[in-house]
Amino acid sequence: MNKLDSSLKNMVLSLTGFSVLAGALLGLGNYVTKEPIARAQAKILSDAIAVVVPGFDNNPVESSEKVEMNGVTYTIYKATKAGESIGAAVESSVDGFGGKLTVLVGFDKDGNILDYSLLSHSETPGLGSKADGWFKKGAKGDIIGKNPGETPLTVSKDGGDVDAITASTITSRAFLAAVNNAYAAYKEKQTDAVSGATTKSGKKNE
Repeated sequence: MNKLDSSLKNMVLSLTGFSVLAGALLGLGNYVTKEPIARAQAKILSDAIAVVVPGFDNNPVESSEKVEMNGVTYTIYKATKAGESIGAAVESSVDGFGGKLTVLVGFDKDGNILDYSLLSHSETPGLGSKADGWFKKGAKGDIIGKNPGETPLTVSKDGGDVDAITASTITSRAFLAAVNNAYAAYKEKQTDAVSGATTKSGKKNE
């Protein structure tokens, strides 16, 4: 019996020691990789901003600001050249067909769309995922150069002038909603900069 008790005790001690060691190694691994991962993510974001708002000479990430509308927070990366505003990149997320869809939209100072980058999505591969290029300049659903403030972007099926992704109308609606919301957040921030008002808005997005 004493031998059995001793073996059980040793087993418990061994398992406990192994668990503590494994936890320590996992924690160390997380600590070691956390900074490189953060740098990689920052590089991806910086590169995306450079694509959607080309020509800036500041660091938009360092001058980013938040705008909250209808319980949703948007991040605005202001782009300047020689101290003058040339526009901004706005990060906007909505629920698509398969889950969250996040897009970075570049606007010039007048609110015209310069370009966009699909940062993440959970849409069906080969269908909804086509949003990455479907709405680019020269593509079938081209939105580049459009100004959502003049006419909100909507698919032709809903009376708009943007061709939806084939067999992916829901994803197309979600994507355009994200772009329209990004514009609303951008204009809200511009208004706040002039008036000094709060960045929280109760207005309904178009």
